[in-house]
Amino acid sequence: MADLGPATAGFAQLQAAFSKGDLAACKQLLSRLKLELTKLPALPPVYEPSPNAQQQLTLARQVLELAVFLSIKQGDEVAFERNFAQLRVYYGDARPLLPPSDQEATLTALNLLRLLVQNRIAEFHTELEVVPPAVQAAGEVAQVVELEQWLMEGAYNKVLDARARAASDYYKHFLDQLSSTVREEVASCSERAYNSLSVADAAAMMMLGSEAEVVEFAAEHGWEVSNGRITFKPAADKDAAAAAAALPSLDIINHCLNYAREVERIV
Repeated sequence: MADLGPATAGFAQLQAAFSKGDLAACKQLLSRLKLELTKLPALPPVYEPSPNAQQQLTLARQVLELAVFLSIKQGDEVAFERNFAQLRVYYGDARPLLPPSDQEATLTALNLLRLLVQNRIAEFHTELEVVPPAVQAAGEVAQVVELEQWLMEGAYNKVLDARARAASDYYKHFLDQLSSTVREEVASCSERAYNSLSVADAAAMMMLGSEAEVVEFAAEHGWEVSNGRITFKPAADKDAAAAAAALPSLDIINHCLNYAREVERIV
């Protein structure tokens, strides 16, 4: 029977450092703890039979769950992906050997949200297909699925509003990125649709909280703000249209027709 003492003690230390917000200590403790886990024979991919196999698996799952949360606090999405890939085994192949985890729905939702923010839509749907129905039905996962539907529909106001309703700071890490991307898309559409907008309307459309935020956002995009109105710079589509008009389109068409005639003669 494997001795869980060192790994259990290491996990307790990791939890204590995590609770204190000591991220540097957490990183060091996690590295040592993962080495301790390699000494437990009941873990995947070996799954060696042992009287305390379930305790070994449960401890390893708890360590990896905390590692995923830690990667969000550190803002390290590469570590998030790596840790969740290791954790996925415990939510998949090892599931029959373990009691349910209270963190599975939350971490599954965070992983789906990460894929959504990174615009990895195909992977998002692939991951969703293997999520057990009971976990899919959880409110957190359902909210991320709803978020993806809003993005596909272009309901950007709902996406921006989701940031204010985030269940925890862990979601806000990814929703901040998504909100920034969506806000830029709304800004781009506004430039094309309007010559100018009132500051109040711009604030409502882009879900900015104050006039100062609108003025700052406008300055970043080169818009003019005067007398309570934003005047947009020349729209990108106008620039594109001007560029298209400058192309020698008639020459291109004639060239293509001449090329087709030459090919016909050869044949």
